[in-house]
Formats: sequence, C-alpha cells, structure tokens
Amino acid sequence: MTRTTFGRHRPAHVPALRRPSLVVPSRRHWRRSLAAAALCSSAALAQTHHGQDSQDVLVQATRFPQARADLPFGVSVLTAEDLRTSGVATVGEAVSKLLGVPGRQDFYGGGELALDLRGFGGSADSNQVIVLDGVRLSEADTGGTRLAGIPIDTVERIEVVRGNAAVLYGEGATAGAIVITTRLGAGGGAPRSSLYGAVGRFGLRELRASGSVGRGPWTGDLALQKREAHNHRDNFRSDSEGLGLGLRWQDQGLSFGGRLAADDLKTGLPGALTDAEYAADPRQTTHPTDRANIRNERASLFGQVTLAGWQVAADLAWRQKALRSVTSSPFGFSAYDYDVQARQQSLRARRALDLGGLRHEVSAGVDRQDWTRSVLGAFGSTAEQRSVGLYLRDEVALPTGTRLAAGVRRERLDKDATVAALDARLTAWDVGLTQSLGGDWAAYGRTGRSFRVANADEFTFTAPGVTLRPQVSRDHELGLRWTTVPTRLELRAYRSALRDEIGFDPAVANPFGGLGANTNFDPTRRQGLELEARHRVNAQWQVGLVAARRQARFVEGAYAGRDVPLAPRSTVSLRADWRPTGDQRVDAVLRHVGHSHPDLANQCSLAGYTTLDLRYAKTWGALEAALAIANLTDRRYVTQAFACNGAAPTSLYPEPGRSATASLRWWF
Repeated sequence: MTRTTFGRHRPAHVPALRRPSLVVPSRRHWRRSLAAAALCSSAALAQTHHGQDSQDVLVQATRFPQARADLPFGVSVLTAEDLRTSGVATVGEAVSKLLGVPGRQDFYGGGELALDLRGFGGSADSNQVIVLDGVRLSEADTGGTRLAGIPIDTVERIEVVRGNAAVLYGEGATAGAIVITTRLGAGGGAPRSSLYGAVGRFGLRELRASGSVGRGPWTGDLALQKREAHNHRDNFRSDSEGLGLGLRWQDQGLSFGGRLAADDLKTGLPGALTDAEYAADPRQTTHPTDRANIRNERASLFGQVTLAGWQVAADLAWRQKALRSVTSSPFGFSAYDYDVQARQQSLRARRALDLGGLRHEVSAGVDRQDWTRSVLGAFGSTAEQRSVGLYLRDEVALPTGTRLAAGVRRERLDKDATVAALDARLTAWDVGLTQSLGGDWAAYGRTGRSFRVANADEFTFTAPGVTLRPQVSRDHELGLRWTTVPTRLELRAYRSALRDEIGFDPAVANPFGGLGANTNFDPTRRQGLELEARHRVNAQWQVGLVAARRQARFVEGAYAGRDVPLAPRSTVSLRADWRPTGDQRVDAVLRHVGHSHPDLANQCSLAGYTTLDLRYAKTWGALEAALAIANLTDRRYVTQAFACNGAAPTSLYPEPGRSATASLRWWF
C-alpha cells in the first residue's frame, strides 16, 4: 500500500511528512539578514571598481526572447559553458550547486534532486513549474519531475525565474519556474558533437554521447546517456539510460520541428534510518528488497513564424510516465504501479505597437493541458486534470527610462478523481516597473497574485467530507541591479503572503479513521533577501556568488511562529573559475545550507552543512581529461528527515560523503 507525504503517494518505506509554519521576521532577524547581504555586496563590489556598460543577455523564460535587464523580477541564468566547466551531470545538480537552490536527495536515486526555490519544503515541487523547450513537464501529482533524464550535453541554457511566474506559466508557479532550453530549442547553432566517459566512487560508471549536424536550413541532434552506480547506501544501486533526438528547419523568419525522448531508471529503495541506525552505520538499508522502475517518454512538435510584425509560436506535446515499485512493510510486500499520460497545446503571439506615442510590446497566449493518472491493481483509481489558461501581457517603455509591465491570466481547472471533483476558475496577475538610475544601475519592483490547486494525491487524501480550497498568494518583490562588462550584481527582497496553503497536517483526521491528512492551513508567509554577483577579474579568473536569507513560517493559527519543515533559512554558493594556462582549468564551488526543521512542532533541527567541490581539467586539442572531487572535506550530513526523536531528527535519508570522479571527453 502507499502513504502520503504532503499529499504525495509514495512507497511505504517513505515516512509521512508533516507541515510548515510561518511568522513575521523579528527586527533582529532582518538586521542579521541585511548585514549579511551588505557584507556579500561589499565583497562583490570590491572587485568592480572599473568597467563599462554591457549588453545584457536575452532570456527565454518570458516565452519570447527578452533582455533580462528589462525584467521587473529576477532571472538566474546558466549557460552551456557553465554546465561544461563545472562538470555537473544533471539539470538538478546544476541548479542546486551553481545557483544555491536547496536540493534534497530524491527517494529514487539516479542522481535526482528535489529542488526548493523559495522555502516550500516538502511541497516545493508543487509550487514551482518545470519547462523544457516551452513545454511544461511538472506533474499534477506529487511524483516529481525527473530532471536527471534530460541529457545535460544537449542543454544550452537553464533559466530560473525567482518568484511568481503564474501569468506566463499558470497554476503552481508561486515560487517560480525552472526553464530549460536545449540547443535545438535555442535554434541549433554550429554543429558540435562529443563523447564522454566517467568512473568514480560508489561504483559510478557513466557514458554520454551527443551530436548535432546541420545542412542548409536543417539542424538535427541526437543524445544518448547511460549511468550505473552502487551509490552510498545498501540497496541503492541505480541504472539509468536515456535517448533524445530532434530535427529543426528554420529560414527567413519561419521554423518548425519535433523532438522524441525517453529515459528509464531502475533503482533500489533503501528506506529511512532512525537516528540510532544512522549513528551506527549510515550506509545500511532498512528495506533490502524494495525497488522501483520509472520510465518517461516525451514527444513534441513546435513551430514559429514572424509575419507582418507578429511573432507567433505553437507547441504540441505528449508525455507518458510509468512507475512500477515493490515495497515491504510489516504486512508483507505490496506493489504501487501507475501510468501517467499528459497532453499540452500552446499558442502564443507577440507584437510591438505604437500607441499613444509610446512603444508597447504586447504578448498573449493560450495553454491547454490534459493530465491523467491511472493507479493499477485491485485498489486502483483514476485521477484527471484539465486546464485552459489565457494570458495577456503589455510592456511599455517611457522616455524617462521607466519600463512598465502588466499581465493577467485566467485559468479554468477541472479535476476528477475516484472520490471527488473540482471545477475552479482562477486569476493570476502582476504589475511591474523597471527604472534606470543612470549609468549601470537600475531598480525594479512588482506585485502580483498566484495560485495553485491541490494535486491528485492531496485532493483525495483529506479529512472525510473536506474539499481543499485553492491556494492563493500575494507576491511582492523589489530589486537593484548593476551591470557592467566584467560584473553583474543583483539584490532582491521578496515577500509572499499565502492563504489556504495546501499541505499535510499530522493532526488532521484522514479517510481511514487515523491521523494525518492534507488540509488548507492558516495564513503563511515566505520572505527573504537574495544576492547574485558575478565578476570576471581578468582573463584567468572569474568568481560568482549566490546567497539567500529566507524565512518561511505560519503567521496565524495553531502553528503560528513555527518554521516550514525542510525549508533552510540560508544558502550560499560561491564559485571560483581559474584558468592558469590556456589548456588547464580549475573550478571550485563552496556551498552552505543552513539548518531546517523536519517537523511541524520544530522540536529538533537538521544541522546546516558546508561542502567544497573541486574540479581540475586539462585539454589536449579536442580531448579533455578531468578529475572532480565532491564534498572534499567528507562532510557527513542529511537533507531529508521527517520526524524527531526527542531533540534528535529521525527517519533520515543520509547524503553521500566524499567522492571522486575521473572523466574523459572528446569533442569532434
């Protein structure tokens, strides 16, 4: 049988999660936060005493390319060069390691991480949207999105929208969006191919091959990957493989193409450890026979045309996911199997217009999604979600150096499950302003509204007779940017006030007569400060910093003043990239994640941790050899825990210690 973690169906070895709490920060808290931000800013500014204006990058996260400098919100960008030189193996690892986003080890292994953009803890995946080449990948249940199945060598850019992205991406985007663009999705570019092989600790064996070809207006690409590892615990062996191919035609303002992709993961499920078991042997398993298999298949068609001043783009996508698992319990073995099928159709357009003597950029779109999950077996069930969303945005530049932006989205969501149904019509909006301050400086601000509805797991696992209300958030953000040739600096402050937040409460009666069910919580709040800085010292040195101080608490009700479980209060990612010679490169990443609480009562804490990763690479023409050491100091730490045993966290999922990986890559 299965149990629910923050409303999520999961194998029986996964313990029940509990739920968050939020409160207004104290003056002392904010003094510390501002002092930390000021210190980080000073360190970055000390490097930036000279420079000149630079052209900022174009981002794809706005659904049509747009200059990042014009946006009234923060977007973090990782390029293909960042991914290659850091040696990251998956999209999740890149976002966590290089952008300072907290990442928790996934229950199913295979290199997957559960990412948390702005302090939503166990429900983070349901409060952020994952997009691949314009197609939404986020599930309508709590099964998570398998980012490790996306071939990293095909990724051209990763863009992380910090905060409300609901106007553009709809339901479930309060914390933001992670937008992944492949080389084919970005327009192809010059053909390039590579072969990659790696071996490492914990039985790691990895092979990757990627290639692209171009002939006239045609561009095609192919990617293969295979990864095996024993991993750092007994019964955690994983075996994954993936395939992706695509074809694109573009010429004179017209482009179209298609993609096919599949990935498959077979893994053991080691289960949680008590605090005593963890102290005795963190490598042991409590479920030596549990296992799972996850398979994803994706297909999509896309097209874009520029005609009579209009840019028009369309996407059609199909996706299928199959989970098969066998888990043990005191009552014997049980299987949890389901199939997910999803379809998406999107049409969007943009045009620049002169109205009232001002230049407007107007964009509009419609998104339709159909999602179905069929749980197999004698106690099977079916859940369906259908949504249609319409959005409209207008951006106008004033002669004063001010840029105004406003958008609205109206979305209808129909949800049908075996035991309940929901028909909701919800509205998201935002209004923003970007103001040039002269020279290299600009300030921005925005306010808006976002929403989400209960997913398939949350929707059906509630107190008897209770229907979960939609979750609504009022979101605010202020920011300051400085952009020069060698330097980019951005400081943001944000606050999201949520009503009817959806989550798991262990004190609420469940449908089976026990305790623990999903509910709408009393008001909650997320707020914090974020700092991003990148500086090129000279031709040999480049440094980057991403730091955040967060607060996630209940502000009213029985849990007022308590922190959201599994939401760290602080994160820092400091990266240094050094090229001592033209054929050598050293990359170092120092990461810190602050403490968090595993339970609603905040009776105990997961200790914060700091890790150091190093990578040395040397090239001989088209051949690169590299040695990477993760967690150099062999720090022992835990990112997942779901209960307290007195003052000690228990029901633990340990992270790996120090590991080394040697790799070879051949470009051709």
